[in-house]
Amino acid sequence: MRIASIRTHVLEAPLAAPFAYSRAWYGTRMAMLVEIETRCGLTGWGECYGPAWMTEAMVRSVAPWLIGEDALRTEWIWQEIYARLRDHGQKGVVIEGLSGIDIALWDLKGKHFGVPVHRLMGGPLRNEVRAYATGLYRRREGDPLTYLAEEAAGYAAEGFHAVKLKVGFGVPEDAAATQAVREAIGPEVGLMVDANHAYDAVAAIALGRRIAPLGIGWFEEPVPPEDLDGYRAVRAALPIPIAGGECEFTRLGFREVLASRAMDIIQPDTCAAGGLSECKKIADMAAAFGIRYNPHVWGTGIGLAASLQLMAVLPTHTPASLAPAEPVFEFDRTEHPIRQAILRTPIEPVGGVVAIPQGPGLGIEIDRAALDRFRARPPGG
Repeated sequence: MRIASIRTHVLEAPLAAPFAYSRAWYGTRMAMLVEIETRCGLTGWGECYGPAWMTEAMVRSVAPWLIGEDALRTEWIWQEIYARLRDHGQKGVVIEGLSGIDIALWDLKGKHFGVPVHRLMGGPLRNEVRAYATGLYRRREGDPLTYLAEEAAGYAAEGFHAVKLKVGFGVPEDAAATQAVREAIGPEVGLMVDANHAYDAVAAIALGRRIAPLGIGWFEEPVPPEDLDGYRAVRAALPIPIAGGECEFTRLGFREVLASRAMDIIQPDTCAAGGLSECKKIADMAAAFGIRYNPHVWGTGIGLAASLQLMAVLPTHTPASLAPAEPVFEFDRTEHPIRQAILRTPIEPVGGVVAIPQGPGLGIEIDRAALDRFRARPPGG
């Protein structure tokens, strides 16, 4: 099954209202999709996390290397791209581009054999996953203590077992917002916080000590990803589990994270950390160290589907238990006009549970009309 062409699709959509996390405002949502077609007419789809025009340039640059290669040789292709760019791209945009290519190749492989990707990866271990709601960003208007509480209560009413609050806006404000959200959802719904590495260890510890009595499921990205000493300091100081890793790449990058036990929960993004091939390796490493793995998920329906295929084969967190702790799925509930529009059948939670697609490959079909509708203009074009 030889590769005939590799195409990229950069998509963009304006938002009805901008929203902010701790370090930036969003006024649009973008996506970068990879389409690989074989000589026999099969097409596979992948997605790259990260700055869309940069990942597109990476994919377009390496595409000539892959024309005519056997699309089923996913491991060889991964190693070939990584080896050629090792001196310049061990992390970041290069690996994000490689992730999209790898996901598309796995989609092709599943379609070639007529089975979902998780069957080829040895699964499934599960056919559905519990989802938590990611949202609770800041808005330009209104009182955060009011609108965050109302939004969180809405997610709980939809059946989500947990919600994740964006923090990193200053310790007093974050503590007040966390208190308001906890009061809105009650004691039975899980509550996590995510600073998007806006703090140093001193501030993160100060916030963690103030909110720990509220029953926090995890404190995500308390400090910058490069600061593993800071992660270890925060982890040692707080009773809250510490999570991170959405800005780390490949099993080589996660080696030090795991060996030094800098985090209780790692969160590689399937569309960033190396694709399905690499993230399965990272998951197996995490299991060997007894560290939990819950993927970071932020993108379109392709990214959702790829993450769900991986989650079907992730090891349980407590394998020796009769009631093992299972990995949980991040479901972004913020506005994203592209997310479901590109899928002929949207992926949606039902009662806070998401079914893992069972069709061939990623188990999704792409609506090409949506690709045309959201196609972005090149910078300066």
